Amino acid sequence: MQIIVNSSLMVPIYEQIVEQIKTLIRDGKLEENSVLPSVRSLSKDLKISALTVKKAYDTLETEGFTITVHGKGTYVAPTNTEALFEEQKKEVEKDLEMAIQKGRRIGIDDEDIKKLFDLIMEG
Repeated sequence: MQIIVNSSLMVPIYEQIVEQIKTLIRDGKLEENSVLPSVRSLSKDLKISALTVKKAYDTLETEGFTITVHGKGTYVAPTNTEALFEEQKKEVEKDLEMAIQKGRRIGIDDEDIKKLFDLIMEG
């Protein structure tokens, strides 16, 4: 499992780990029941605090992407296609929101943004 963290980003390291693992799961590179590296192992590989990795793993478990069995490890949870779809919708929503904010910053009014959106949707 290849995870790259960038401490110079404004995104917290644990969130970078969470997003990269979610992407690996979505892309099928981490399949159901695959075991994730131990907290200690991943923290050593990434040269970061074990608490940071633990926070990432806890977040993944809370969101339903992984299951932790104490003494055994953390595994990819059975695929919840509904949760996966919602996660992907959130990403698209975030991207659209950023595009709208960028348009407004450079002076495009909302009506023109809607026209651009419609034009793009027509493809």
